[in-house]
Amino acid sequence: MRGTPDPRTVPLPDSAAPTRADALALDAADPLAAFRGRFAVTDPDRIYLDGNSLGALSVAVRDGIAATVDAWGRQLVQGWHEWIELPARIGDRLARTVLGAQPGEVLVADSVTVNLYKLAHAAADLRPGPLVTDADNFPTDRYVLEGVARQLGRGYVEASSVDAAVSAAAGGVLVLSLVDYRTAAVLDQARITAATDALVIWDLSHAVGAIEVDLSPADLAVGCTYKYLNAGPGAPAFLYVRGDLQSQLRSPIQGWFAQREQFAMASGFDPVDGIERFAAGTPSVVAMAGIEGSLEIVEEAGMPTIAAKGRDLTRLAVELADAWLAPLGFALASPRDERIRGAHIALRHPQAWPITRALIERADVVPDFRPPDLVRLGFSPLTTRFVDVWDALDRLRGLVERGEHLRVAAARRRVT
Repeated sequence: MRGTPDPRTVPLPDSAAPTRADALALDAADPLAAFRGRFAVTDPDRIYLDGNSLGALSVAVRDGIAATVDAWGRQLVQGWHEWIELPARIGDRLARTVLGAQPGEVLVADSVTVNLYKLAHAAADLRPGPLVTDADNFPTDRYVLEGVARQLGRGYVEASSVDAAVSAAAGGVLVLSLVDYRTAAVLDQARITAATDALVIWDLSHAVGAIEVDLSPADLAVGCTYKYLNAGPGAPAFLYVRGDLQSQLRSPIQGWFAQREQFAMASGFDPVDGIERFAAGTPSVVAMAGIEGSLEIVEEAGMPTIAAKGRDLTRLAVELADAWLAPLGFALASPRDERIRGAHIALRHPQAWPITRALIERADVVPDFRPPDLVRLGFSPLTTRFVDVWDALDRLRGLVERGEHLRVAAARRRVT
């Protein structure tokens, strides 16, 4: 069900590869071209291909955060008359703009890790079976699920594949990523949901803002806002709970922002009805302003247009990789079918780590590395140009042909 790498790479003749003029023509016809000018570009020579880890800073986000800081200065505690509704209000905006969900089904709060803990624990109360994910899922998803299973004395299964995970999750809780963080393979959400009686929690972190998402068939979901939504480093995450499930679930973190009569300060926890029962502590108001600023841009651009450009950017990258990089020992680790591919591609190479460092240190291209052997190239449709893709892969082939990756420090860093 997850797209699998195609081991067959048939290089195109170099003469058949798209030219730089082709890339410039695509930029000239790009309906999103003007949006790049609304982001901070401090180094015009640097090609940033890591927006799937941290999105770029937009003027709207910077201005939104500054305005919130100014409001704090003027209003002090009186600002809470407006701020206290932000988690649900921005949640509704996320639901409408990028998630295909209904009002009252999305809450902005905490981090992906904390939100996943809340939902996995709550879902396990309704399903007596095992807690299951696949071995290739993002580490925090696996760690959280393993920890919840241990706390509850339940079985934990880290299956060898998505198919195996779906089979193993019968009667339990299943956690999957809609877009694979390494390969960008997109799962068939509706098909998987229909194929299991488990409660399924979807991690949307590498999907939201990159592909069109429709949560209408989904049970539960979590996701972040600092990747393709460009809301800022550590910007608050979100959680989704389908409306008819909300009253059946109880968060294991009983915080006062979920209490029915919050300011009565009474004894005993009585969770409010609706999505806000999954709140906990005081929300990060300044950071939430970044999400509002980012959504202004996404709403104007439109997710169908954003997603279409993401597919076009990755298509160009794949064509160039086939022509230029396959002869140098690279293999595409992402699906070839763009319909099941997110907005990044992964290239497999036995020297992926030094190649990634050489790109950053010697070619002014910022990609990402994922162990053991993947160079990950993320294309943010609002900021990445087609000529950026062409130039980045041209610089990549040049430095490998010259052996420059053999002259960088081999020691791994905590952050690429």
